[in-house]
Amino acid sequence: MLDVLTIGRIGVDIYPLQVATPLADVETFGRFLGGSPTNVAVAAARLGLRSGVITRTGTDAFAGYVHKALREYGVDDSHVHPVDGLPTPVTFCEIFPPDHFPLWFYRTPTAPDLQIRAEELDLAAIVAARIFWLTGTGLCQQPSRDAHAAALAARAGRAHTVLDLDHRPMFWPDARAATAAVAEALPGVTVAVGNLDEVEIAVGTRDPERAADLLLERGPGLAVVKLGPEGVLARTATECVRVPPVPVEVVNGLGAGDAFGGALCLGLLRDWPLERTLRFANAAGAIVASRLACSAAMPDYAETAALARDVPPDPVPATPAPGGEDR
Repeated sequence: MLDVLTIGRIGVDIYPLQVATPLADVETFGRFLGGSPTNVAVAAARLGLRSGVITRTGTDAFAGYVHKALREYGVDDSHVHPVDGLPTPVTFCEIFPPDHFPLWFYRTPTAPDLQIRAEELDLAAIVAARIFWLTGTGLCQQPSRDAHAAALAARAGRAHTVLDLDHRPMFWPDARAATAAVAEALPGVTVAVGNLDEVEIAVGTRDPERAADLLLERGPGLAVVKLGPEGVLARTATECVRVPPVPVEVVNGLGAGDAFGGALCLGLLRDWPLERTLRFANAAGAIVASRLACSAAMPDYAETAALARDVPPDPVPATPAPGGEDR
């Protein structure tokens, strides 16, 4: 049984090693494992949790890299299968700190991870996972949307079933389609997580407290609204917690939300108080924001707890990062 099982996007991030340089002028790049739910699985593994990912790749050389990287990070890749005729996606970005990180996704007209089919799912593994993590991106095309619906039906509202709203406008025909798809998924999850742009797509408002209330009305028992430089807000039926951000010098904001997600998983599984969970997750996100990569930048438990200034007496052993790719 896995502690955390994610489903959805995977690929290879090709990030410039020259900061504040237009992509047309970049001469050197780094290669990293990418894709939001994949990054969450890596973040959870780095914190000592048993994690895995359900996804699809191409049959190319990058598929081999993806499997190798997952195993090196300690992530179960037994649910990662190839799709003939489609390349493993790659993603380029530009890095202009502190808040401008354009992305170019090479995954059209579709990607292997959107070809996950309901009949191919290991529903027993999905039900057994202590946390099942899905994203809004996985709802943007068929057959992936039906596969996600089948997974949610199998989970039947079990805690913890987490929907990361993860809205990428370029993957949708329009915002209304994304809103409708998320509305169908929300009743089947117990936790919803998103930033202000994402909650606005989901429930029609950027007011964080109102958005959290509306998310709770649609089914989840916990709503987490990430506020960027203002910190994070979380609400349940009986509690509302707001914590400030952890100040760092931002290098690359991409991946910080996925580090937050992996740390959120740890807090949920340990049944920490909500404020402690959010402070720990904020610290994990801040650490990744101060580094270049996403998956390769995920912090271990001790580093995260030290920044959060909250070191409990039972530290979790870290999963080693691959040599030479930790920054």
